[in-house]
Amino acid sequence: MVIDDDESIRKVISAILEENDYSVDTAENGKEAIEKTERGVYDLALIDIRLPDMEGTELLTALKDTTPRMKKIILTGYPTLENAIEAVNKGADGFLLKPIDMEQLLKTIKEQIEKHKEEIKYSEKKVADWLKSRAKELNINIEKEKF
Repeated sequence: MVIDDDESIRKVISAILEENDYSVDTAENGKEAIEKTERGVYDLALIDIRLPDMEGTELLTALKDTTPRMKKIILTGYPTLENAIEAVNKGADGFLLKPIDMEQLLKTIKEQIEKHKEEIKYSEKKVADWLKSRAKELNINIEKEKF
């Protein structure tokens, strides 16, 4: 999801991501982004640090509640150490400066999506291991059980 109040930025980033085989949704403010994440599943969000209804760092916190596993990258034209520290402390997985270097953006997205996939695999393995150990304790052969 691309979250930015500047329509031209949303359109350009969306077009480039779609050309690179990503499915893209957009939101022009924090409220719209929150509503969309309550109804859908997103792997990654690109979040402008300055939105008309809230700061991007506030949105990081809100998105942690609706989609805790989603990777979140802050985009900013206001690069300060304070912004970077606040973004990281509130759960940003990346911090890129505007104007956006599209090669760097694509590289960062690819890295974050790979991390996301690895985290899902790890979580699934942990659940499977737990189920197997629990089944063993209960003397259940899960290979024969149907779920």
